[in-house]
Amino acid sequence: MRESAPTFEELRGLIGQELGVSDWVTVSQERINQFAQCTGDHQWIHVDAEQARRKSPLRTTIAHGYLSLSLIGFFIQDMRILPDNTQGAFNYGINHVRFLAPVKAGARVRLRTTLLAMEDKGPGQYLMTATNTMEIEGEENSALVAETMVMLYERRRKREA
Repeated sequence: MRESAPTFEELRGLIGQELGVSDWVTVSQERINQFAQCTGDHQWIHVDAEQARRKSPLRTTIAHGYLSLSLIGFFIQDMRILPDNTQGAFNYGINHVRFLAPVKAGARVRLRTTLLAMEDKGPGQYLMTATNTMEIEGEENSALVAETMVMLYERRRKREA
């Protein structure tokens, strides 16, 4: 993780570079159950450990793919990738996402982020595009790779009178 957040100017100079690697986070069964409750997706492969032990080729429950994808925002904030004077950061889209390996309940994941582009979209507005790879501790394959876009708004200093 970064010691300090980059400035908007510094970000523009980091295109093509890795911005950071997050700490490991456990994807607990409780977290999976909470996501199921929020989304209404109660498929047994996610929430029924006994049935998963009997019927799943993985013999355990797994996180929803969209739960894993939704963790990207948390990791980005935690890694201190966005400048401190960011007034707002809004999801703008996902150009590409691939779910490469399931995240088993209890597994630990982390995010590795590389900056692809910083486009000026107007005064104090930037469209940031990044490749995000979610790794699973102890696994050869990553959980997912997603190219995300975030619209950033820079907090401007007030002019002195």
